[in-house]
Amino acid sequence: MKAVILAGGSGTRLWPLSRKESPKQLHKLVSRKTLLQETIDRLDFLAPEDIYIATNEKYIEEVKAQTKEIPEKNFIVEPAMRDTATCIGFAASYIAKDHPHEVMAVVYSDQLIKEKKNFQEKLKVAERIAREENTINIIEVKARYPSTAYGYVMLGDALEPVDGHEIYGFEKFVEKPNAETAAKLVESFKYMWNTGLYVWRIDTILKAYAEFLPDTYRRLMKMMKNMGHDWAESQIKQEYRACEKISIDYGIMEKINKKKVRIIPAYLGWSDIGTWKTLHEELTKSPDGNLKKGSVLAIDTKGSLIYNYSKKLVATLGVQDLVIVETEDALLVCSKEHSSDLKKLIKEVGEHKKELL
Repeated sequence: MKAVILAGGSGTRLWPLSRKESPKQLHKLVSRKTLLQETIDRLDFLAPEDIYIATNEKYIEEVKAQTKEIPEKNFIVEPAMRDTATCIGFAASYIAKDHPHEVMAVVYSDQLIKEKKNFQEKLKVAERIAREENTINIIEVKARYPSTAYGYVMLGDALEPVDGHEIYGFEKFVEKPNAETAAKLVESFKYMWNTGLYVWRIDTILKAYAEFLPDTYRRLMKMMKNMGHDWAESQIKQEYRACEKISIDYGIMEKINKKKVRIIPAYLGWSDIGTWKTLHEELTKSPDGNLKKGSVLAIDTKGSLIYNYSKKLVATLGVQDLVIVETEDALLVCSKEHSSDLKKLIKEVGEHKKELL
């Protein structure tokens, strides 16, 4: 199996730490390692030559600096930001040059997964199904609460277990719902959070591109023919930038024959770390617990996230449910509840000091 780590996202919802030039996957948010390094650690059942990293030109040097164990040829550099369908298709065609029938897993560098052993077991189960049944497989997790930040997937019928692991058919995707709809989905017990952790044979997914994204497929095949040749770099960039900007879910998964899809439920301790509030919830034992990093002194402080990446001391007294993030050039102070609304603040910051974005 070949694993492709997607590490090209430019999320800024964890500002002021995560920025366009230095996104969250390149930072130490949950341990002494960056999220990208944590992701590679979770794949340690694979040899380094079986791990590929897809990122964009902006981040490639820092990505390489953080992942020195990965061979040079396994870095896939996206010439532009064209969303996940183009990125995943580009990675699949890149690997297909040498391994056209190999199984490929898609994992993300900015997700929190606490249960490493379970994660690896489910990947291996998905690999076996992909080889034996030639299906599109998704490792999904239980919806623990009515989140409006995640997409959902509706389970189909229960199928024959594989090595004791539950397997389900697939019914449909539901994009990020409103609060009322999310509550109904969770109460039904028929829906899981969509992690985007895909496992498939490379030739299988490329056939899906040919059927559902034919223009992108044609361009991918042109690029594939010329990959590895310096003289073709400008042509590859031109073709990549001309691909449709669309997610893998919209471009492929919502169109594919649902009988070809398998859902593998997993307990992963999974979270898509999208906000400071989410990070606090996932890494503290109770809502009143504090989550601290760096030089921090918190007295009579409850339910707060205090991350200090500067040389200063950050001290709090008698506060509750705050997010405080200090970097060398910016300080964020907000309530946990408002941390999901950072886009409003970031827009204002951009109008005053673009260099801080």
